[in-house]
Amino acid sequence: MKKLMLGMLMILSQQLVFAQYKLSGIVTEKNNNQTAISGATVEVAGNGSTLTNSNGAFNLSLRQKGTYTVRISTVAFKVFEQTVTVTDKETKLNVLLEAQPLFLKPVEVMAIRAGDRMPFAKTDLSKKEIEKMNTGQDLPFILNQTPSVVINSDAGNGIGYTGIRIRGTDATRINMTLNGIPYNDAESQGLFFVNLPDFTSSVNSIQIQRGVGTSSNGAGAFGATLNLSTNEFNEKPYAELTNGFGSFSSWRHTLKAGSGLIGKHFTIDGRVSFINSDGFIERGASDLRSAYLSAAYINKKTSLRLNAFTGKEKTYQAWNGIPEAKLRGDATKLVEHYNNNYYLYDTPEDSANLFNPNNNRTYNYFRYGNQTDNYRQTHYQLLFNHEINKSWNINTAFFLTRGLGYYEEYKRGESLDDYGLNAVTADIIRQLWLDNYFYGTTFSAQYKHNNDQLTFGGAFTRYDGKHYGKIVWSEVAVPKDYKWYNLTAFKTDFNFYTKYQRRLNSRWEAFADVQYRNVNHTIKGFRKNPTLQSGGNFNFINPKLGVSYANSNGWLGFASFSIGNKEPNRDDFEAGVTQKPKHETLYDFEVNIEQRKAQYNWSITGYYMYYNNQLVLTGKVNDVGAYTRTNVPKSFRAGVELQAGVKPISWFNATGNLTLSSNRILNFTEFVDDYDNGGQKENKFSSTTLSFSPSAVAGITLNFIPVKNGEISLLNKYVSRQYLDNTGNKARSIDPFFVSDLRFSYQLRFKKVKEVNLNFQLNNLFNRMYETNGYSFGYIYGGQTITENYYYPMAGRNFMAGIAIKL
Repeated sequence: MKKLMLGMLMILSQQLVFAQYKLSGIVTEKNNNQTAISGATVEVAGNGSTLTNSNGAFNLSLRQKGTYTVRISTVAFKVFEQTVTVTDKETKLNVLLEAQPLFLKPVEVMAIRAGDRMPFAKTDLSKKEIEKMNTGQDLPFILNQTPSVVINSDAGNGIGYTGIRIRGTDATRINMTLNGIPYNDAESQGLFFVNLPDFTSSVNSIQIQRGVGTSSNGAGAFGATLNLSTNEFNEKPYAELTNGFGSFSSWRHTLKAGSGLIGKHFTIDGRVSFINSDGFIERGASDLRSAYLSAAYINKKTSLRLNAFTGKEKTYQAWNGIPEAKLRGDATKLVEHYNNNYYLYDTPEDSANLFNPNNNRTYNYFRYGNQTDNYRQTHYQLLFNHEINKSWNINTAFFLTRGLGYYEEYKRGESLDDYGLNAVTADIIRQLWLDNYFYGTTFSAQYKHNNDQLTFGGAFTRYDGKHYGKIVWSEVAVPKDYKWYNLTAFKTDFNFYTKYQRRLNSRWEAFADVQYRNVNHTIKGFRKNPTLQSGGNFNFINPKLGVSYANSNGWLGFASFSIGNKEPNRDDFEAGVTQKPKHETLYDFEVNIEQRKAQYNWSITGYYMYYNNQLVLTGKVNDVGAYTRTNVPKSFRAGVELQAGVKPISWFNATGNLTLSSNRILNFTEFVDDYDNGGQKENKFSSTTLSFSPSAVAGITLNFIPVKNGEISLLNKYVSRQYLDNTGNKARSIDPFFVSDLRFSYQLRFKKVKEVNLNFQLNNLFNRMYETNGYSFGYIYGGQTITENYYYPMAGRNFMAGIAIKL
């Protein structure tokens, strides 16, 4: 092994000594001033791609001398494509891009995204990067290699219900927009990616902002913001067919097509997708279907676009997780677990399934054949962009999101008295329904002149929701489709923001941003407490200030301070009349320094996020008997995010990130149910670790290009210990894990076929046994403190292969 490593180092050192062939240049606009164009994609067939910097410059390493096809593209400009012959060690190509005679600026996205010089920690993913990572898994798995990200999957293979945390904060604290329009569920504030099957196949760019970030529409950002854009302009007709298959009977079929520019003004783009998987977990199956349609009218100063997309999901539920004793195959503790929870396993089949040694990592408590979640979500978006003059652009959008579906479950031995019926016990099948409309408008105006840029914007949204439950079968006679609860909820959200950027000189730029947000949430009852009326009205002021620096040598940096406020979610309001939750406030300090060069880049971002009244689980039972989150006065997240990339030679490049952090609650009190004496026992901590907040998260990607148009990538992810609750107890935690995926891709080109992309991804290359999510609860019984941990394991070695044909 030592000789092999020395040999590889010698080969690598020899490659580094020999000068590489390079293609460099500057991309500018074809006008009187030849303005530099930043963020343009420069592609060299078979040799990767790069983006131009703030000065419009680019630099690409090439495998050898020869003739290459160079393609340069960016929004609002005509695509540049030219054959370039490289003979010298460095070949320069200065390009003038011609502006499209059409208004193609995505004002709705520009208004809320952070530009290159804005003082916020961010990561941008281009269409090419998204395509390379898109194997049919949900969005979190595409974002897995970005900084401070930890992902999970109920079914264990990334299809179905998935989740994401950024800087330790969960999806309810991550603001997400689709073309500038809010996506978070209005009541829970969560992100349900399962309702957007294969949506990333229609996405052309993603921006992830970490921390409070710049003002956006929708839920308050307490850990990150995700901005997805689908409004891509395709000048020429195209068609794409993608098919994939993999482990656990996973299949993916996607068909995309576009008309190109019709009559110099119209475009139509569409997609249909089908994804099916049995899942790694028993009965963790998913049947996902989606469609996307976008039609646009564009002229020189105006664009009008209508988007309609829908997702339908049917997923068998695996959300109970696996008891720790079962997962570890510990026979003694499994008997203890069974004795402590005998009421859950009241049939011989239940017991046999629990004690079956062949399914320890794939065990699913649910066995009813239709224990499924069934939901359809349909989005309608109408977006209008207009250029008033060279300085002013305006945007407005109207949207409607329609959601309808239910969760069906089998319940044994239910007391029908709890359902408003006779006091008898019976097995039943029930459905818990959601029926909602989410609609509203967003708007923005941008002014840009010389060194000043000013943006006004905001949104008004309304949520009308119904929650009801139906008994669809019972052992004893009940009225047909009997509804035992039928509740409503309403939520309005209005915000207005102003952003100002000032270029102080060639290197320094100042930024100021302030947002006013009003939220009114009215809840007319809860399933378990139908007479409890709750909710609240909130007024927030969210200011941000920052300064950024950049010079021509590739040095950049920023410093910023932001305040974010966030309302409680629906479950928090179930605390009761006397224990209403308070809103949360976050003070976010960020500082960054980085350097970008043609063959390497690095970045260091430090952050301190201090929370006032953060809502966390404490185990406390509120005055209506529910375990809801409680405000803790003081808590914080402090860390450093390190990023680096290197391309020493044309056939190899590497990128990596590492986040080191401390995530603490000060003066925390845990409440434990005491079944021996009644009530709850209190355990006090002066300082303890926030749940699901690992102190170290790292991602490393190694890319090898052994042949032209071929790439081999090794993707590595490390996550340190995560605690299941807020006590910092190692016995209630997820073990650290390091997992690697191996990806192969190869591109073929034919005369009548634009591209044929072959890909194969081997997930969990070294077959690690690890978990990414879980939960814990404890109680005192028989003089002992009993802890029950449940985990969600990920699949062992598995694969996904596919072929994409582009015409």
